Amino acid sequence: MTVPPAPASARFGNARTWWEIGLVLAVTVGQSALYSVLTLVRRMLVETPLGDQQAQLNTARDDLALWDALYRLLDVFFDLALVGLVIYLLWEPGRNALRRIGLDFSRVGTDVGRGILLAAAIGIPGLALYAVGRALGVTVAVVASPLDAAWWTVPLLVLSALRAGLTEEVIFIAYLFDRLRRVGWSTWTIILSTAALRGAYHAYQGFGAIIGNMAMGVVFGWCYHRWGRVMPLVIAHTLLDVVAFVGYPLAASLWPALF
Repeated sequence: MTVPPAPASARFGNARTWWEIGLVLAVTVGQSALYSVLTLVRRMLVETPLGDQQAQLNTARDDLALWDALYRLLDVFFDLALVGLVIYLLWEPGRNALRRIGLDFSRVGTDVGRGILLAAAIGIPGLALYAVGRALGVTVAVVASPLDAAWWTVPLLVLSALRAGLTEEVIFIAYLFDRLRRVGWSTWTIILSTAALRGAYHAYQGFGAIIGNMAMGVVFGWCYHRWGRVMPLVIAHTLLDVVAFVGYPLAASLWPALF
C-alpha cells in the first residue's frame, strides 16, 4: 500500500521543530558538547599523554574572591535563564510545563527517594569507572576547586551543582524527549541519542567520562520514560555534583594521605 505524503502543515511543523531544536542546542548543551569534543581532540594532539593531563572544575573567574563570586553568580544566573527559556518553549496554553515534565513539588518524598537511589546507582559505578579510566590512561585527572577561598565558596559550589542538574536534565531529557517525540522518533532512539550527546558534553574529561555519562544518560532516559518526571533526575544529578564539587576536595583535605 502506498503511504500518502504528509500534509504540508505537518511537514512545516516538523521543520519548525527541527529549527527550534537546533537553535536551542546551539546556545545551550549542544554548543558545550562541541567545545568539549574539540577539547578532547586537542588534548590527544599534544605530546602529554591523556592520563597525565588535568581538567579543572569550577575554575576561578578572578583572582579576587569577591569578584570571582560575582562572576560565578552571574554564570549561574545566565545558565538558569537558558533553562527558563527552554521551559518557556515547552509551555502550552492550558498545560503547565513544569507539571507536565515533572519539575514540581507534587511528589517530594518519592522524587527525593528516587533521586538518592539514582545517585547511589550512578555514583558508585562512576567512581570505579573513573579509577579504571585513570589506570588505563584514557581519562584526565579531574581537579575540584579548593574550598578555602572564602566562606561563600561551598554555597556557590552547591548552587553550581544545582545549575548543572537543572541544565542537563531539563534540556537533555525533558526538552529533547518532548521535541523528538513530536518529530516521530522512537523512545529508544531518543534515549540513545540524548545519551550520546551527554557523553559528548563531558568529552573534555576523556573517554572514561564519555562512557560513564552515556551510561548515565541511558539510565536517566529510561527512568524519565517510566516515571514521566524530571525532578528525581535533577535531584540525583545535583547530589552527584555536590559530592564531586564539595565532598571530594573536603575528603582530600581531611585525609590527604588517603587521596
